[in-house]
Amino acid sequence: MLITFKTRAAPDVQMLDNLADYLLGIIGKRLGERGVITHEELPVCIQKLESAVAVDKQERAEHDGHFHEGEPGHEPHEIPVGLAQRAYPFLDMMRIAHQAEGDILWGV
Repeated sequence: MLITFKTRAAPDVQMLDNLADYLLGIIGKRLGERGVITHEELPVCIQKLESAVAVDKQERAEHDGHFHEGEPGHEPHEIPVGLAQRAYPFLDMMRIAHQAEGDILWGV
């Protein structure tokens, strides 16, 4: 199911519910039928998501090249998409909403 996040300050951001649930969990929110991230909450939420992205980037850098490429008995495969790529549209929306002192809503 698609979840649409809305704010007056930026275009809507849509994502699958499992990703929305994961990202909201990082920032301390729960995915419900409806929800809000108030402009007062945004600085802390942005910091939490940026920290999670930084940790993910570091872990991916430490494991760079360890995806069994060229090893006997292992099929080559693509490197999985990182948190930074998945979270960027939502993080960008949060930054814009924060600058505009707006809230982010879903389920409305």
